[in-house]
Amino acid sequence: MCSAWFLTDSCHIMSGDSDCTRTSPSAGSPSDNELLPDRPKYVCSLSPDLITKAREELQEKPEWRLRDVQALRDMVCKDYPSLGTCLDDAFLLRFLRARKFDYDRALQLLVNYHTCRRSWPEVFNNLKPSAIKPVLESGFVTVLPRLDPEGRHVVCIRPDRWTPSNYPITENIRAIYLTLEKLIQSEETQVNGIVILADYKGVSLSKASHFGPFVAKKVIGILQDGFPIRIKAVNIINEPRIFKGIFAIIKPFLKEKIANRFFLHGCDLNSLHQNIPPVILPEEYGGTSGKLDISAWNELLLASEEDFLHDFSQLVLPCDSSPHDMLVSGDADEKQCDDSLRGLKPQLYYCY
Repeated sequence: MCSAWFLTDSCHIMSGDSDCTRTSPSAGSPSDNELLPDRPKYVCSLSPDLITKAREELQEKPEWRLRDVQALRDMVCKDYPSLGTCLDDAFLLRFLRARKFDYDRALQLLVNYHTCRRSWPEVFNNLKPSAIKPVLESGFVTVLPRLDPEGRHVVCIRPDRWTPSNYPITENIRAIYLTLEKLIQSEETQVNGIVILADYKGVSLSKASHFGPFVAKKVIGILQDGFPIRIKAVNIINEPRIFKGIFAIIKPFLKEKIANRFFLHGCDLNSLHQNIPPVILPEEYGGTSGKLDISAWNELLLASEEDFLHDFSQLVLPCDSSPHDMLVSGDADEKQCDDSLRGLKPQLYYCY
């Protein structure tokens, strides 16, 4: 979790005034640590195998790790001095790992992360586990208790558990976002990524219509470009014919790499088991790990309330953002998505 060392204070201390200057990536770390003694010292929790995996897949070199973090910190201070972000080593490492230690791409991901949070107030205002307790209790989203053979958590999403008359679709998105925030605290997840299992059993036309182009664009924008997590596979099970219409809405917003990670299994559990072994799946999906139990994950997430309140309260909204920094452009995108929405229901009816 992030400490109290955030952007504006760190920039002022490192530069001596309100102007931040970028230092050489190979210089400054020891003296900065002396200037900022209260910033938590990063201690790597990765196993030797994961350190090797991070080196091979993410270009992470342990001997350069803190140098890379300092380089990203300097870039934030110089280019976005009012971003209001956490500057702890562990926090910035999430973004470097998600972009394979490419400084520029990691910086843009960090900016997008904050841009997403201020561009969708229905999702990010009052975001805390207790606020989405009804969603958690419904079982709409949970995390399976066992990791897959690649060391990845499996996030299970079940849209049929949602009753639209009870709360809007944005509540489901809030629950998914908090789930990802909790998972990404783990360095193992930062390296290994996650797998999604989405069960579309019983999804009706009326329910699918809530997931229009505007919502789809926002959600995919966050998952692809606005959150430091690696989604390694999306397994869709029990999808009805209507899913063709849903996927037609989603696909234009997907990057090719992500689109290729979607696997549609229908009702074929054997096909699912080729991607997720039965030993970690619940009985509902032909697995051998017992009934699907949502209570353990709900308790873990709800117990993190104070941590989330602390972290999110420190994410100050920037006051000097420019249009080119925005991941979504407000009214223009909304108008475009409204235009697309006009043709949505006929398409869904056709697929249905």
